[in-house]
Amino acid sequence: MAEQPDVLRRILAEGAPRIRVVAEQIAARRPRFVLLTARGTSDNAALYAKYLFEVRLGKPCGLTSMSTTTAYGARPDLRDCLVVTVSQSGGSPDLVASTRAAREAGAITLAVTNNAGSALAGISEFHIDVLAGPERALPATKTYTAELLALYLLVEGLRVPGDLVAGDLAARALPDLAESVLARHDEVRALAARYRFAERMVLTSRGYGYPTAKEAALKLMETSYIPALSYSGADLLHGPLAMVDNISPVIAIVTDGKGGQALRPVLERLRDRGADLVVIGGHAEVGRAAAGFALPTDGVAEELQPILEILPLQRLAYEVTLARGQDPDAPRSLAKITETR
Repeated sequence: MAEQPDVLRRILAEGAPRIRVVAEQIAARRPRFVLLTARGTSDNAALYAKYLFEVRLGKPCGLTSMSTTTAYGARPDLRDCLVVTVSQSGGSPDLVASTRAAREAGAITLAVTNNAGSALAGISEFHIDVLAGPERALPATKTYTAELLALYLLVEGLRVPGDLVAGDLAARALPDLAESVLARHDEVRALAARYRFAERMVLTSRGYGYPTAKEAALKLMETSYIPALSYSGADLLHGPLAMVDNISPVIAIVTDGKGGQALRPVLERLRDRGADLVVIGGHAEVGRAAAGFALPTDGVAEELQPILEILPLQRLAYEVTLARGQDPDAPRSLAKITETR
């Protein structure tokens, strides 16, 4: 976790020029729509990219179901489609097989990985290295934020092809801000005390913050083994709100922008139900909550805030796991490369 500011700096200094070249080459092909392929933590990064492609580029974008090609043998017509496969290791057989099938079906294929020598990078027409370096702990942390920044720079490069600074200026403050967030250990440790004996947790957000809710829930489940349910705020109101009561821990990620505005009615409903509500977000919304973690969002574009939002939640999963007497770096039943087919 502590390496993330340096990883972000490396991407901006070394990765951004390469990403711009890839973006310019893909933009020249004029893809009509985008499909994103991923598993696990990278799937949450792909969901973030879906918001970027749809909001920033206006491109229709979907998340693929790999079993349609790997298990059912379907071969859709993917001409004029950009297929982006996101994977830390680039080694899972279903990701490789799905990408190979997409390329054979006429797609423009791009792999976003932390392993330039991987099978996925080799089978794809284009590749972006997120430059995160070796990640030894089983739960992915720095590779997740590296994927987010790399995908953001890709979309900005597609949005303004050939612009040598597209996206860079907006992201330049992120490494120092990330460093300041990660330094606030005591605040997160105090929040973790609320969840030591939790039997379940609910995480919610909207817009760009929704992938953060899903990734934080995944981190809590895979390290502390607490059932953590993640919902879009809109989906939470369509039934699951009924399970929330005055002993239900709820973490709301309130992005400073349109997503946070859309979440406010949900926060009111949660307060009405007496939920144990913790807010991760800008100072104004955190100030209205019983507890929370205020992020330095002033001047940070809404689409970049997820890179900061996940940091205290990664630390929260770590601290909760320690408080429950478990090892957050080596959770049971996990492998660094999950070989799904």
